[in-house]
Amino acid sequence: MNGVPELLILRLLQQQEMYGYEVVQAIRERSQAALAFGEGVVYPVLHGLEKDGALRARRKTVAGRSRVYYALTPLGSRRLEGLVADWTRLTDTVRLFLAGAHHAGAV
Repeated sequence: MNGVPELLILRLLQQQEMYGYEVVQAIRERSQAALAFGEGVVYPVLHGLEKDGALRARRKTVAGRSRVYYALTPLGSRRLEGLVADWTRLTDTVRLFLAGAHHAGAV
């Protein structure tokens, strides 16, 4: 599961700005509870991505509650593109492996 939270968080934030707990809930809901990363996983990833410049954060008050909302930056979009390409290659390779496909000339 290494790298999965980052990939999912970037994908969610590509679609819309969200606050941390909203990201936690969205991952759980969109994966039909197959993936349930808690706040202890999501918040460090959000902070790391912000520190790296992949996300921007802004404090916003909604219904009297102050929350930090995160959004993708251009750097974050490029990072997401790279992660999607890497994960697509990996899942395609694993799928072939599980199907029993062999490369020509492989022993």
